[in-house]
Amino acid sequence: MLTGQAVRAISQDNGFVHWDSRYSVGIPLIDDQHKELIRLTNELYECCLLNDTAAKAAFMLTIKHTVTYVKYHFSAEEKLMQNIQFPGLAEHKKEHDAFVVQVLKEAKSFESGKQFVPNQFVHFLKDWTLSHIGVMDKKYAEYIRSLKKQGLLDKTVLSASPVNQ
Repeated sequence: MLTGQAVRAISQDNGFVHWDSRYSVGIPLIDDQHKELIRLTNELYECCLLNDTAAKAAFMLTIKHTVTYVKYHFSAEEKLMQNIQFPGLAEHKKEHDAFVVQVLKEAKSFESGKQFVPNQFVHFLKDWTLSHIGVMDKKYAEYIRSLKKQGLLDKTVLSASPVNQ
């Protein structure tokens, strides 16, 4: 069985999906979290390229970490949107919740041995993440830029973390 460290070492090449500045929302905390989500997607992709036994162990380990990290990231984004009173928070949260449900469903299918195609799941994860950043996250980023222009934003709000708040 591969350790988390071994799986991370495999994904260092980042061959499946790459961060691009066009995905930036202009908030370093959130951009860093988005980069980590892309790194995890690459890690899952690399797991798909391993032999069956190694792939299953590595994929399960990585998917568990991904689910945990996704929940953390969504919590940070939602806290940020709450702090700035973003009017699209409810819609954004619904999309987050639906994604988590889908990922947990897929993880459960994989774990229970039901028909599951890891490569298709990784493509779903990549497509959803990049689309979500490019559409939904850009909406709150634009709202933040608007607040900044009007001088209505306390900069400490942009470093919102779901931990200890």
